[in-house]
Amino acid sequence: MSQRKFTIGMTVGTQPPLKRIYTMTRLARALRVDVAWTIDHFLGFFPQAVWDKEFSWMADPNGSPHAYFEWQTVLGNLAKPAGSMQLGVGVTESIRRHPVVLAQAAMTLAHMTKRPPIIGIGAGERENIEPYGLAFDTPVGRLEEALQVIRLMFDSQGPVDFSGEHFTLDRGVLDLRAPSDRRPELWIAAHGPRMLRLAGQYGDGWYPTFPMTPSEYESKIETIRSHAGKAGRDADAIVAGWQAFVVLARTERAAHTLLSHKAVRFTALLGTGEQWKEFGASHPLGDDFRGMVDFVPQRYGRAEIDAMIAKVPTDLLLDAMLVGTPKQLRAKLHDYADAGLRHIVLQPVSAMVSKGDAVFSLRHSISVSRKVRRDVNRRIGSTTTETA
Repeated sequence: MSQRKFTIGMTVGTQPPLKRIYTMTRLARALRVDVAWTIDHFLGFFPQAVWDKEFSWMADPNGSPHAYFEWQTVLGNLAKPAGSMQLGVGVTESIRRHPVVLAQAAMTLAHMTKRPPIIGIGAGERENIEPYGLAFDTPVGRLEEALQVIRLMFDSQGPVDFSGEHFTLDRGVLDLRAPSDRRPELWIAAHGPRMLRLAGQYGDGWYPTFPMTPSEYESKIETIRSHAGKAGRDADAIVAGWQAFVVLARTERAAHTLLSHKAVRFTALLGTGEQWKEFGASHPLGDDFRGMVDFVPQRYGRAEIDAMIAKVPTDLLLDAMLVGTPKQLRAKLHDYADAGLRHIVLQPVSAMVSKGDAVFSLRHSISVSRKVRRDVNRRIGSTTTETA
């Protein structure tokens, strides 16, 4: 088991109203959360066609699930209320944002915050790219070059040259430096083999969202560390994170009952065709569908979404999310901690069902995270003392 301390994160939001984001940030600080996360989206995943009270109590029929603030501006505004928490975006990409812009934003934030800002970055999602006339043909290759450029900007002063297929620097200069104790961190949203390699070669952290068993998690983090070692980097310095979706209730039976709710079942549509195949089903959007990476919400009407939700295998939901009581969730997270997990961000899907479920889910997701942090860090401290 890694001796790195266990930390916890909380998504404070990027959607209006701004007052709610401030409230969530102050709450995260009061609860001693380590990292406050925002996201970078033009669109949300919920189609406007289903956005009503039947779908979720949170839905405003007169509003939009696609109203998002720009994350860099939000993080700058949160620097003061965040106090000593780290601030991060989970995640942005290099299709809408040039890597030099990302490097400049990261180093700017480092002058505003008390801790190093985290730039979570991935290959992108189709919904934020294609509707705006941008190409989504070689996202991983583009990301690899972007990571190289960002690292060049972090490490270089004066003119820099870079010649790639996607990006070119001809004596480009970005002389803004971050304070020495707040060097920005790059966390990579990696799942497949190529992305895991990039996480090892360039990442300070790993920030996946796809479901994994503890053994699968352990295998992937070992792959990342292997690539880090080959690149001459400190493999143990890479933070192994995870954004996990959870369904929580007071009893296991009640948690399983929540799986029948339309908003909860919808999340399975964001799974991949490969994941559906494992449960003997074909994804309504095709066996080659890559889940949230390929989903563009405004392409589907209500009847079409309802028909797809009806096909969701319940066993798939049980596999895609951590489902159960707070006690059961705590035990499951310990299994992942034993596999190498060192930063957890729980996203309570059950909060979509009712106001009561939202209060219960939000409260206990943070409570469980804090207990696991305490348990793991005590164990690490004990092990360190014994070794000494």
